[in-house]
Amino acid sequence: MRPDLISTRQSLLSQQSHPATEIDHCIAVAQSDACRAAFVQPTFDAARAAAAQPGVVDTPLAGLSVSVKDLFDVEGQVSKAGSTLLADHAPARADCPAVSRLRAAGGALIGRTHMVEFAFSGVGVNPHFGTPAAWDGRYDQVAGARIYGPVPRVPGGSSSGAAVSVATGAAFIGLGSDTGGSIRIPAALNGIVGFKSTARLVPTVGAIPLSSTLDTVCAMTRSVRDAVLAHEILAQRKVLRNDAPLSQYRIAVAQSGFLDNLDSTVAKAFERALQRLRDAGATLVNLPLAEVRELTTIQATGGFSAVEAYAWHRPMLARGPSIRSTYDPRVLARIERGAQMRAFEYMELVEARRAWIAKMELALLGFDAVVSPTVPIVAPPIANVAPGVARDDAFFHANGLLLRNPSVVNMLDGCAISLPCHTADELPVGLMLWHAALHDDSLLNIALQAEKALQF
Repeated sequence: MRPDLISTRQSLLSQQSHPATEIDHCIAVAQSDACRAAFVQPTFDAARAAAAQPGVVDTPLAGLSVSVKDLFDVEGQVSKAGSTLLADHAPARADCPAVSRLRAAGGALIGRTHMVEFAFSGVGVNPHFGTPAAWDGRYDQVAGARIYGPVPRVPGGSSSGAAVSVATGAAFIGLGSDTGGSIRIPAALNGIVGFKSTARLVPTVGAIPLSSTLDTVCAMTRSVRDAVLAHEILAQRKVLRNDAPLSQYRIAVAQSGFLDNLDSTVAKAFERALQRLRDAGATLVNLPLAEVRELTTIQATGGFSAVEAYAWHRPMLARGPSIRSTYDPRVLARIERGAQMRAFEYMELVEARRAWIAKMELALLGFDAVVSPTVPIVAPPIANVAPGVARDDAFFHANGLLLRNPSVVNMLDGCAISLPCHTADELPVGLMLWHAALHDDSLLNIALQAEKALQF
């Protein structure tokens, strides 16, 4: 994998490299087979211009490449959210806050990235614009070598192109969103870092919504220290740093549901990662977390994403069958489920979540973080879940597995980070550290130490 942002910025400051050189390399990667279908709207000339600004090296992002998921407003561009339905919408009149903050920090926007239509899936496939293949670092052996495994695999969603852009080296930060795992799932399947902050810390203004309750604006990076920097920029706050070793932390190993149906690669990598954390001094305690099982009942009427997505899409759907036929059928089916929820059921869902969060926070007292596999499976082959009725069962099975673990944190209104924990001869696997709301700084500090312990 390419060097991370902070080490590249250090090279720029010491004049061992130049912003123009770095941006040209990123553009070359973005134009290569490594990023096929990863970008839906490249902005290479604008990125070169941003990297050429006087004094850019002295900014936090130093004119280095940043990608933007296709649901964020960028001045002068149409936000299509992975769909053909919004192509005739007016271009954005201004950058959304997240994009504005990245630009102000010296980020060079290299382009808009592929995503699942309207962000409503954890798999990453899109019938309208193609599907980028997950990056598998085992095949990045020499310059010019093939960068896919023998079988192209799904990138994870919904921030699929953002993950591929970071993992391949086209971007140092991939701006995305996370409603049920849409940052952490693709981070895990591409072998990079994905941090979901507490939702309230970064404004969602100017981003096409999936769920106004659960949506989180956040990013993927190549290292935890880059994740800290990206979060500080997006949230406009400083992370309170703490260099305490892992021996100072008590970490719960989530049991209930989180360890069900692990495939052999994930199970092996997760157990090895736990041992690495123990060897580094962390106190690991198995925690039943039976409260997680309650989510099935709490969300029996469809959950927040379906009903809140339906509220946003209802005016378009009311325009008739011709509009409906333009949606990805798998996405439409999930949106339309929201039409069935009644007002009192929505109010009951809000109250049930509030009570459940209180119970979970009580269960997590005394722990500095919780650890679990980010997702229970490695990336399925694209051919197994590509658009087509004959593959719907496989798609929805994979989607359910991929969303299962990370979506718990969104319901908790919590924060989480996915770290790669696989070896060079394994497909990418993610380890998720997480906690309740506003534990972001502590979690990032633990992740900095865990990243060192997990390096192979």
